[in-house]
Amino acid sequence: MVAEPRAPSIEPELLEALKTSLSGGVLRPGDEGYEEARLIHNLAFDRHPALIVRAANDEDVVQTVNFARDNRIELAIRSGGHSFAGHSAIEGGILLDLAGLDQIVIDAEQRVGHAGAGVTAAAYTVAAFEHGVATPFGDTGSVGLAGLTLGGGIGWLVRKRGLTIDHLVSVDLVTADGQRLTASDDENPDLFWALRGGGGNFGVATRFTYRLEPIGTVLGGMAVQPLTRQVLRAVIDIAMEAPEELTVILGAMRMPPMPMVPEQMHFAPVAMTALVWDGDPDKGSAVVDRIRAAGTPYMDMIEPMPYPAIYQLMAEAEAPAPLAVRSAYVSEVSDTALDELVAFIDRAPVGSLFQLRNLGGAASRVPAEATAFTGRHWPALVALGTMFEDPTTFAEWDAFTEAAIERVAPGPRQAYVNFLANEGEEAVERAYGPQTWQRLLEIKRRYDPDNLFNRNQNIRP
Repeated sequence: MVAEPRAPSIEPELLEALKTSLSGGVLRPGDEGYEEARLIHNLAFDRHPALIVRAANDEDVVQTVNFARDNRIELAIRSGGHSFAGHSAIEGGILLDLAGLDQIVIDAEQRVGHAGAGVTAAAYTVAAFEHGVATPFGDTGSVGLAGLTLGGGIGWLVRKRGLTIDHLVSVDLVTADGQRLTASDDENPDLFWALRGGGGNFGVATRFTYRLEPIGTVLGGMAVQPLTRQVLRAVIDIAMEAPEELTVILGAMRMPPMPMVPEQMHFAPVAMTALVWDGDPDKGSAVVDRIRAAGTPYMDMIEPMPYPAIYQLMAEAEAPAPLAVRSAYVSEVSDTALDELVAFIDRAPVGSLFQLRNLGGAASRVPAEATAFTGRHWPALVALGTMFEDPTTFAEWDAFTEAAIERVAPGPRQAYVNFLANEGEEAVERAYGPQTWQRLLEIKRRYDPDNLFNRNQNIRP
């Protein structure tokens, strides 16, 4: 379990002044709903904020930022609470919960969508699909749009449509000095560059405007097959060679006894090929048939579906649990790496998983210098997630996961920022590379010189 010494509580008179300035609610330890509200998705991080502010509007964000800055109180920001590194939890400081900023406006005629920072990927996708359009997001419906977007946004449509940030038109945010700014290509373009990949280092994002693209029925779902190197090799080769219409998330785990899983498969090691084919259905069926032929499926759930239905694939895996995570971009997936991934599943607790994602395509055609996202040139991404029951054993399983990723991707590695754990400043710097890191440092010094926003993959000025 990752916990920290309890920080001093907030003085009553200061608290009362803050509460009177807010439209949203405030929770303190002992209040009804506090225990549930303090938790995040990764239960390895058991933290107790002195105060939870539930923002109802942008002004609540301004007031909270000013209060934290002026009184030198640690501040954490939560959109959906899915930070693998536990950044959306805090011990003794202020947790600013943005879930109340949940407005969605879809302008199908102009092909833009507006979303508050508390909106989830599934909620926005469902609302947009009512108009036959979509913005590419990640693979999990309950993830908040703020963290997902600011880190880049690798998801189901990445090869055909690109990253989430490739569809970002503007960001409204509150900076460390309490100012409300809009960042776009025309307004504060340096900040807009940094926000597309630089995470929550530069302010509290309150609203996003995205471009929308037409979408309808896709070929999607999952095939569950025997976990062998041969099956993995075949599927990853198909995925890497396939047209851009195909995005694959190839995973593996020992199947927990979930209601949807046949009893004979409980605890069995399996390969899981989750995919979206966004294109001609006949061509997609031919590619999917090749994947099926890699190993006789135990379960075959690949079929035509409305695009938002793809989020149901990960619904069973979205329950909060203690988790240790590591990730790395890779230039190739060797047989040795595949053997290590199979061994990881064999050694890790039931419910642990790895993922291999094919990248490239539309995301790779955006110039590297156009945004602060630095993973565009990599063809694949591997991620390991060790799931365990006892939060007090986090250090043990975190070390186990680190050792496993070192065997899969030996040497200094570059990680996707949204999949980066608490791996130190050097790992964050490697994630960006030297040129992008220096430019991010300069922008951080201008917008947050005192590092108020440090509960993130931090760019320390």
